[in-house]
Amino acid sequence: MDHAGMPDLTGDLNFGLLFLIGFLTSFHCVGMCGPLILGYIAKNAKAGQHSHTAHLLYGVGKTLSYTSIGALFGAFGAIVAFTPFTQGAIGVAAGCFLILFGVHMLEIFPALHHFQFKTPGFVMRFVGKEYRKHSNPFVIGLLNGLMIICGPLQAMYVMAAGSGSWSQGAAILFSFGLGTLPLLMGFGFLTSLLSANLTPKLLKASGVIVMALGLIMLNRGLSVTGSGWDFNTVVARVSLELAPTGSESPSCDNEQTIHMEVLKSRFAPNKFTLRKGIPVKWVIDVKELNECNKEIVVPDYGLDIKLQKGSQVVEFTPKEAGVVPWSCWMGMIPGTFIVVEETSPPATETAAPAAVAPEETAAQRLLRQFREQWQKVLG
Repeated sequence: MDHAGMPDLTGDLNFGLLFLIGFLTSFHCVGMCGPLILGYIAKNAKAGQHSHTAHLLYGVGKTLSYTSIGALFGAFGAIVAFTPFTQGAIGVAAGCFLILFGVHMLEIFPALHHFQFKTPGFVMRFVGKEYRKHSNPFVIGLLNGLMIICGPLQAMYVMAAGSGSWSQGAAILFSFGLGTLPLLMGFGFLTSLLSANLTPKLLKASGVIVMALGLIMLNRGLSVTGSGWDFNTVVARVSLELAPTGSESPSCDNEQTIHMEVLKSRFAPNKFTLRKGIPVKWVIDVKELNECNKEIVVPDYGLDIKLQKGSQVVEFTPKEAGVVPWSCWMGMIPGTFIVVEETSPPATETAAPAAVAPEETAAQRLLRQFREQWQKVLG
C-alpha cells in the first residue's frame, strides 16, 4: 500500500512555484538591476533603435548565467555530499536556511532583518568594474548571476547546493531566473500598474513560498539521513500506533519475499510489513530509471542500492521492530518498512505463568520512540 508524503521538487507544479518566487522577488530586483536595464535602453533610444532585441539578449544572458551557476552549486553539493548522510545533512542545513530566509522576508522578527550571506568584497568589485566596462545587454545579463548580494538569489543558490545534483541545481535556477524576467524586461509598464503598498505584500507572499520550499528540502534531508523524523516516517509511526498491524503481519518461517516496481516518480508499493529476525528478499523491478530514482538508500541497514533496468534482488534481515525509513538517494521518493515482532509460540500447560507487565499506552510508546530516535541522532 502506498502512502502519501510531502511534495518534492520533481514535478512541474514545484518548478512553477520557483518561477512564481522569481516573479514576486523581481519587485525587489527592480531597484538593483533596473538602472542597468535603463542604461542600454537609453543607449538604444539615442541611436534610434528599438530595445526588443536588447531585452531578448539580456534575458538570454541572465537565464544562462543563473542556470550555469545553479549547476555549479548543485555539483558542489554533490561533491561535498560524498555519503548519503552528508547529502542529507546538507539538505537539512539548506532547508533551515530557506525557512529562516522566508521568515526574514515576512519581516516578523527584527533580529532577522539582515539575515543573508555577506558577499565577498572582491566579487562586488569585479562585478562593478565589469558593469562599467560593458554596455552589451547580453554581458550585463551574464553578470547578473554574480549579484550574490541579492538575498533571494542567495536562497536559490543554497537550494541548488542542497539538491546535491548539477541537473537539479540548473533546473532550480532556470525556473527562478525565468520568473524574474517579465518584470525586469517590462518594468516601466508593469510597475506603473502596481501601487506602492502592493509590492511589500508580494514580497511577503514570496517569503511564504520560500518557507514552504525550505520545509520540503528539510524533509528530504531528514529522510536521507535516516533520522526517522521526516514526514513520511512520522506518519507511518503514528499510523502504526493508531492501527497496529498485528493480524496483517506476514506469515513466514524461513524467508519473506517482497516485490516492488520502480516507476518514474514513485515506488509501488512503498510500504511493507516485515517480521523481525527473518531474512528478506527484496525483489526490485525497475520499469523507469532517471536521475532521482537511480539509487535507493536504507540508512538503518547500511544499504546503498544502485539500480539498473530490469529485476534485481536485495537481501537483508531486520533486527529490530519499528518503522524503518528508506528513500531514493535525493530523499524525494520515500518508503517505509514496518518491522513487527515474530509471533511467539503458545505457552505449554506445564509452563509457569509469567508476570504480566502493565500495557504500554500509545502515548508512552511514542515518547519512548522519540527518546530512542534522539539517542541515535546524538549518539
